[in-house]
Amino acid sequence: MPRMLDVSEDVRAEIGDDEADRLLAGENAPGSYDCTSCRTPGDPGQERTSTVLFVGDETAVLAFAHATCIPSQVVRVPEEQLQGAVRSITGHEPQGPGPVRVQVPPDIRQAVLGVTSGLVLIDGELHPALVVEPTAPITRPGSYGTEDEFLPLLAEQGFLPVPGLDRKPPVLAGWSVLLAAGQLHAILQPGEGGRQAAWWQAHQPLQVTEGWRTAANRSHTVLVFAAPVGSIGQQPREDLLRDALEKAAANGGLVAAAMPLAGTS
Repeated sequence: MPRMLDVSEDVRAEIGDDEADRLLAGENAPGSYDCTSCRTPGDPGQERTSTVLFVGDETAVLAFAHATCIPSQVVRVPEEQLQGAVRSITGHEPQGPGPVRVQVPPDIRQAVLGVTSGLVLIDGELHPALVVEPTAPITRPGSYGTEDEFLPLLAEQGFLPVPGLDRKPPVLAGWSVLLAAGQLHAILQPGEGGRQAAWWQAHQPLQVTEGWRTAANRSHTVLVFAAPVGSIGQQPREDLLRDALEKAAANGGLVAAAMPLAGTS
């Protein structure tokens, strides 16, 4: 059965054309895998799968992820972390040439921002909201520490702490939420030269409900809440989402900003 693998140009450049072609032909592709992003099982024979290459100074580890989670890409990580991952899983030092295939442990996987939509009742009015929660702790670029700095980084961008859900957060200048044809495409932040750049971009556009679009068209504003990994989770109902947001706020683990709606609904 042909494998539904995506190999980006960056990954191909690192592993070489021969290795990339063997992967695409199914010769070296896994029969199944644990997604390096969401950690749930995947099958490249049944669903599109991204090749993700973790690269250190001397070692390269090839992993796989659902294409709906993250695109195929090269991720730079410290060499000692890759060496330790290979030793802990295989019991041997990595030996080249070519990338090593091991299951990438959680401490070196790339964090991905998860975004969910919902309606939040504030002062008797329903507001369209987005909740941003990473899949792993976020550290500063170039830092390999273990402390989660997601909220401090957002605070530096102008997001404000949320003590409760009794009032709307203020508008964050230069940021916006891009909606097109009834689908969520991106959260945009200020970029160079006065242009906006994607802070978060959907790998595949996300559907929002009719009620969410109606509220967004009425207010032309979206409330964006953000919390560290493990704070909110995937809530099946909006009352449960509100409960999770209020709990995160009470624990000092929630920031927010209001952003104008961009694009067409």
